[in-house]
Amino acid sequence: MELCIGTRPIFSSAKVLLNLNYSLPSHSIAPANSVSLSQPFTQFKDRASTSLKLPFHLRRSQFTEPNFCQFHGNFGHFVALASPSSSSPSSVAPGPGKDKLPAAIDVTETVEPNSRLKLTIEVPPAVCDDCYNRVLNEFMKLSKIPGFRPGKRVPESILVNFVGKKNVQKATVESILKRTLPHAMDSVTDRVLQDSIRIVTKFSDMEQSYSSLNSLRYEIIVDVIPEVKWIPEDGYKNLKIVVEVDSDIDARITSEQELAGRHKALGTLRIVTDRGLQIGDVAVLDISATTTGEGESNGQNIPSAESKGFHFDTEDGDRVLPGFLDAIVGIQSGESRTFPLVFPESWRQEHLRGVHAQFTVDCKELFYRELPELDDSLADQLIPGCTTIDQVKEALLQRCLELEQTAKEQAADNAILDQISKMVEVDIPESLFEEQGRQLYGANLLEIQAKMKLNDEQLASLSSQKTVNEYLETQRENITRMIKQNLAVGDIFKRENLQFATDDLVKEVENSIAEFKRQNQEYDEERVKDQVQEILEGAKVLEWLREHAEIQYITR
Repeated sequence: MELCIGTRPIFSSAKVLLNLNYSLPSHSIAPANSVSLSQPFTQFKDRASTSLKLPFHLRRSQFTEPNFCQFHGNFGHFVALASPSSSSPSSVAPGPGKDKLPAAIDVTETVEPNSRLKLTIEVPPAVCDDCYNRVLNEFMKLSKIPGFRPGKRVPESILVNFVGKKNVQKATVESILKRTLPHAMDSVTDRVLQDSIRIVTKFSDMEQSYSSLNSLRYEIIVDVIPEVKWIPEDGYKNLKIVVEVDSDIDARITSEQELAGRHKALGTLRIVTDRGLQIGDVAVLDISATTTGEGESNGQNIPSAESKGFHFDTEDGDRVLPGFLDAIVGIQSGESRTFPLVFPESWRQEHLRGVHAQFTVDCKELFYRELPELDDSLADQLIPGCTTIDQVKEALLQRCLELEQTAKEQAADNAILDQISKMVEVDIPESLFEEQGRQLYGANLLEIQAKMKLNDEQLASLSSQKTVNEYLETQRENITRMIKQNLAVGDIFKRENLQFATDDLVKEVENSIAEFKRQNQEYDEERVKDQVQEILEGAKVLEWLREHAEIQYITR
């Protein structure tokens, strides 16, 4: 039933709508927790220490030895398992240990858009020959050639004939890549984003180059940590933030509404028998709606506005479609009414904005509330431990004041993050965009799965590459904004030499891991540490920015 407007958010961007509850929400870790696209760093100081929000982490490329080739069977048959595809770029991870080369390789860097570098590597004949000899020695050790004892030297021509010239050539090219790639990465190791190294030269081209020239030339593409440029420089040091607060929603009003709600909950519903609907009553309604307008002979049903047995509390009239309550005041049990309404342009469902509709409402039952007198005898039922209504009012007001302040601070944090994201220019690498976007989508999908218990078919559909890509495109602006905010926060942390206590990091990591274990969830300890560190860094940055910003709250 989409007749209701719905609960208003506590805060939104630089504008805050204080819809305060009577108690603070409890916090607990959720390994599959969702990530807000609009507020990636909000609620740092209020967020539970173990509530990880899956922020991205700029990690340097960790080099591990690639398994370029293996020998199978009796070692007479060589199989190249890791050959780069002839039709697509290959992704490689060179090892931390660099084999000394007999001659220097030549590496040329070319800057490309989106914080990407193209490295052109020229391998001289001396290195190629050395790799060729090493490959032959390996084949000689592992091959069982008739007429030669294992491990004994075999003439080159016989060995190449036995193994196959093509296989020797493939293995040599792979050996050249394995040995030269770590050297080629020397100049960019500290800047490379993990899993972004790709050989873009076709393997067949490398084979041809080596075969004809006895040298090798190949190109790799890497994404590097993007540079953050502030406009103006150091502009984040003197932020001027304006936060709008709704005039009709404040802690005092909210506490009064909360008291009324609790009092109402202690009442008893009685059936109305001798009159029509009045404000304060509860009605059970069947509701249907069709579109109307010029040129429409038969209106179309509006499924989202239909409901059977809808319990409508007239005191919540401000949360339904404007004009709906006025149209049914006075309706009696068993009566049916038809009336036109127009969905406002601010309606949350875009396809219904401005739509003219004809509503039909059947009143099934009417109830009125019989409320006990609001005196001190109800105090303990309203809030356990209270003995007077005055104590209840004061306790509710204090809770609402705390929440009001928290909401204002969160709104200020949102406004700060929004402003600094507009003050930075960042050339975002596509690999970083995809990593952040896929993390967000994965977290949201896990949350949906936890709430809705999707079946295998639904989960497969939502996990498909097409669906993920569509999400990345539709959310590109939000994801990009998040990345800019994250990079800006990280840059400020380094620029201002901010720090947090090591004990805090250790404690939060231990708490997070303990929570993962309690929920029988798999985790990567290093990843958990990275995430907790980012949250602590972000909290420090927001604290610093708040202290140095001029924040003004304006009542709308």
